[in-house]
Amino acid sequence: MKRTSRWTLPVVVLLGLPMVGSTGSQTDKASTGQQALPEGVTAALIEQGKTLFHGDALCASCHGQEGIGTPIGPIFADTTWLHIDGSYPAIVQVIKDGVPTPKESMVPMLAKGGSAITDAQVSAVAAYVWRLSHGS
Repeated sequence: MKRTSRWTLPVVVLLGLPMVGSTGSQTDKASTGQQALPEGVTAALIEQGKTLFHGDALCASCHGQEGIGTPIGPIFADTTWLHIDGSYPAIVQVIKDGVPTPKESMVPMLAKGGSAITDAQVSAVAAYVWRLSHGS
């Protein structure tokens, strides 16, 4: 009969090693490049924002599909921000206010991108834009 140590579980727990069946830990998120969602942001809100980004909010026409950027709208799929710090509240605010004097484009961004989206829809678009730059 093979002898097993009674110290196996405590050592695993103390060392912080993942245990069999571990799911959704912070370590798992960090290894995939994802960050915890900002307060009030859900996966459903991000999906709604994605739909709006590519549709009624008109974002993709200047910022490209999946936020890859165009000559008239900067990329979102990276961690560089030109006018804000990249936080979710800052993204919400810049979408609401627009960018009257952009740093790298000759074309200003109108408030809400010139679209007729509501403030609730702005929050959804901001959630999607935040996700683009903070892990997929």
